[in-house]
Amino acid sequence: MIRFTEVRLRYPAAAALAVDGVSLDAMAGRITAVVGPNGSGKSTLVRALLGRMPIEAGTLTLDGAPLAAMDRRLVARRMAVVPQREEPVFPISVRDYIALGRHPHGGPFAGRSAEDRAAIANAIARADVGMFVDRTTEALSGGEWQRVRIARALAQGGAALVLDEPTTFLDVAHEMAVFELLDALAREGQAILLVSHQLNLVARFADHIVLLHRGRVAADGPPGDVMRGEILERVYEWPLVVSRDPAVGAPVLVPLRGRGSR
Repeated sequence: MIRFTEVRLRYPAAAALAVDGVSLDAMAGRITAVVGPNGSGKSTLVRALLGRMPIEAGTLTLDGAPLAAMDRRLVARRMAVVPQREEPVFPISVRDYIALGRHPHGGPFAGRSAEDRAAIANAIARADVGMFVDRTTEALSGGEWQRVRIARALAQGGAALVLDEPTTFLDVAHEMAVFELLDALAREGQAILLVSHQLNLVARFADHIVLLHRGRVAADGPPGDVMRGEILERVYEWPLVVSRDPAVGAPVLVPLRGRGSR
């Protein structure tokens, strides 16, 4: 389980906190989604998990242990992260890039074990990237690159998976495929912590939503408790209504035309 407890984060030389007293639990067997407007602190939480943001106050733990005190290789065995931005320094084959996910499980000069090969093959199949594993990373479209990055995280394994905007550049079919995959992983017992702007997909798949606004938690709970018109309109500062998806009954956000529009 990933737990943030009253966490405060501040960028260097910034007067205001980027994250101000945020608490949340990403528990095994469920999808926990962090949502909110641009600049609300969502990706900052992921940077803290990666060790790229010092914690000014509060605690951040992984399976009950303080994350900052843990060996980074051990962290990588327990938790895989797909950050929002990432580019390889130089082009490599897609298969080799996915295999990088196995690095925390072996020594610096270790070859690929049977377990590694099985994990890589499983990741390729589950992320549905087999058709371009023999390409180089520079030959991928934006959507293909997103799926390959997810495959690398799946190859890495661990009890927790963290993803920051994993459906960027994806079409509707592949967006749904990613969320269906995350749902399956949660059902298999993984803790999924997801940052996303796709509120309607989040409402359909997430077990728990944490809504951030200006670095603080504005609402949290099941989708039906958070996806309410009066809450979302205040946080996003835009007129909207929330209805129900006729297919599955999940809340659906419908943004309205601006107040000055005809």
